[in-house]
Amino acid sequence: MKTAAIILASIALSMTFVSEAMATKRYNADTNTFEEVTYGARTGGKSAIKRQVVSYQTNQRPGTIIIETSERRLYFVLGDGKAVKYGVGVGRDGFRWAGQNRISRKAEWPGWTPPAQMRKRVPDLPAYMPGGPDNPLGARALYIGSTLYRVHGTSEPWTIGQAVSSGCIRLTNEDVMDLYERVRVGAKVIVNR
Repeated sequence: MKTAAIILASIALSMTFVSEAMATKRYNADTNTFEEVTYGARTGGKSAIKRQVVSYQTNQRPGTIIIETSERRLYFVLGDGKAVKYGVGVGRDGFRWAGQNRISRKAEWPGWTPPAQMRKRVPDLPAYMPGGPDNPLGARALYIGSTLYRVHGTSEPWTIGQAVSSGCIRLTNEDVMDLYERVRVGAKVIVNR
């Protein structure tokens, strides 16, 4: 009996270590590579950058999205000198951009059609990927005008705060769902370098 208990405890303990060190490869559409992902990372599946309401002085109207690429933060203007601040992943070198546009469309669990330029760089990309937890666009997407860029979610929270994408702005799925509820189609988007 005592031996069986020791064996069961050893198995449970080894399963704990295996789950903490469990790794897999996942395709990252923004970097066009397969990356090794270790689950159970120190962030516990959430971004280390916490969403918060902050003081934020701007002459932009409430409902405006302002992305500070160099800061790797997105501000949703509330008005009265306040904004909701989110951590974001931004475009890597050669894929950063700046400008103004509007949110033209919103989608929940969007499907993804890789742009022709991306498929040219990575020929084995699927022509289309249905929406779902493993889709690179994550839980929600806010489409920026008629551009190829979006503000979208990700199931890879460890990329928040980094320059990793092909120009899209990514938030954790939790944060993009919060932002999605706040933003209206037609909202102004300002991307600063």
